[in-house]
Amino acid sequence: MKTTAFLKQIEVGEHAVYAYLIGDTQTGEAMVVDPADDVDMLIGLAAENGLRIDFIVNTHGHVDHIMGNAEMKAKTGAKIVIHEAEAAYLEKIGDFWLEMFAARKSPPADVIVRGGDEMTVGGQRWRVLHTPGHTPGSICIYHTSLGVCLTGDTLFVGSVGRVDGPRSSKAQLLDSIVNQLLALPDDTVVYPGHNYGSSPFSTIAMERTENPFLNGLWNVGL
Repeated sequence: MKTTAFLKQIEVGEHAVYAYLIGDTQTGEAMVVDPADDVDMLIGLAAENGLRIDFIVNTHGHVDHIMGNAEMKAKTGAKIVIHEAEAAYLEKIGDFWLEMFAARKSPPADVIVRGGDEMTVGGQRWRVLHTPGHTPGSICIYHTSLGVCLTGDTLFVGSVGRVDGPRSSKAQLLDSIVNQLLALPDDTVVYPGHNYGSSPFSTIAMERTENPFLNGLWNVGL
């Protein structure tokens, strides 16, 4: 049977951020993950594929991932979705960071999620994995039947998220990767939050065996 699932990885803006357009071509429902920039392009891509953007999902609250929230919400009416441990941070991002990234402040969250929750897009079900470490409310989202996981800034291709921020935790990040992400099937496709690696995507098996930060080198570059 032909799948109605739509998934597109798009590099947006000037900070190597990957946004993701996820939809169901039968119902026309869609969500955009981390619309950091190029909002009109993302909306146009949705329209070209018969999709309407109903939800904005933030993998975490850092300004480089949420800086398109305000424009996207204003132009589509989409609801902003974020983890409960990250929601308050959306409204606390300081002027320093907004000015540095030439960003608009995000509106508050409309929908709060927790680990284990499911987000539905038409017939597609995406499970929320709470993966603290990079930030307290970082999430990844996983689709079982597609075998795909969007890993935000928790796991990159050949690297891992930074843990040098005031809300970061190296121990939590390692625990999240080992017990949440590496527990997924080996052939799960890893779609990261930034274009930092040698390729746009990877697999759990490749990261387990080839990622130097998952091979006892946690004290290097973190």
